[in-house]
Amino acid sequence: MSVFIPTIDFQGYDEQDDAALEDLANQVSRALTRSGFMRIMNLGIASAQVDHVFALSKWFFSLSEEQKLTSAYTSAVENFGYQSLGVEHLNPSKPADLKQTFTLRNLFRHDKDDPRWPKPEFRDQSTDFYKACLEGAHRIQRVLSKALGVEQDFFVQYHQGENVSLRLLYYPSSGVDDISEGQLGAGAHTDYGMITLLFQQDIGGLEVQDEAGVWHPVAPENDSIVINTGDLMERWTNGKYRSTPHRVQPKLGDVDRYSIAVFVDPDTETPVRVLDSCLKLGEEPRYPEITAGEYIQKRISASHERQEYDA
Repeated sequence: MSVFIPTIDFQGYDEQDDAALEDLANQVSRALTRSGFMRIMNLGIASAQVDHVFALSKWFFSLSEEQKLTSAYTSAVENFGYQSLGVEHLNPSKPADLKQTFTLRNLFRHDKDDPRWPKPEFRDQSTDFYKACLEGAHRIQRVLSKALGVEQDFFVQYHQGENVSLRLLYYPSSGVDDISEGQLGAGAHTDYGMITLLFQQDIGGLEVQDEAGVWHPVAPENDSIVINTGDLMERWTNGKYRSTPHRVQPKLGDVDRYSIAVFVDPDTETPVRVLDSCLKLGEEPRYPEITAGEYIQKRISASHERQEYDA
């Protein structure tokens, strides 16, 4: 059994067509209110471009550990570079995640001559894909502005790339004996920012938790992008659009799993306060105002803290 995640087709997206935006806004709002997850088709990101970035990811993760560490991640503040297996704890109360990652934050401003770029082709194709994904995210944001009764570029203005991160993820295949009790590919967590775009290929593993606490698998579909709302979107909407817990099971067997996530998080100084349109008459906000940077850094730093575990 799987949780219901509707597929929404953006083929008819037109910023000048109010009726088309209204129709998309209604579909998106229903999905995010019910589960915080949806799939989107025809967002404007070419499937060939997605395939190229998956190929780059597989190439990079096939390198020796010594080679990969020349691209090493250095700090949560920068949030850029390679992290080895067992470094990140998305659920800080559980053993480290069984994945390797390459995080690419703020690519429009990142040093093109940074020696951590594995090769120029990697840099250029990653940056082009990042641009296409951010443009697609801006389309979703304009639809969300319509749904929430704010000006069309209300969200777009706060998402110029400063905290937008492209993340390549590699879950190596393993056996049961390699996994500690309670250890996952990615521990149960919510995302930090506004929305996340997730690209999956043929190998599944993602699970979403429903309101009753039951976990449901999300099967990969190559022609759609899985989209979910994060913590700051939940705060903006006073809980209307859920930031839903999700996790990734460890990859058992002899086939590795790759995925690509784009975390569309607001620029650092963005004030996140509950929107007036999400408050009923006389209702108090459930969340105090906070800046996006303060919230995001707190969450990223917590994911790299080592703790004692029962397992």
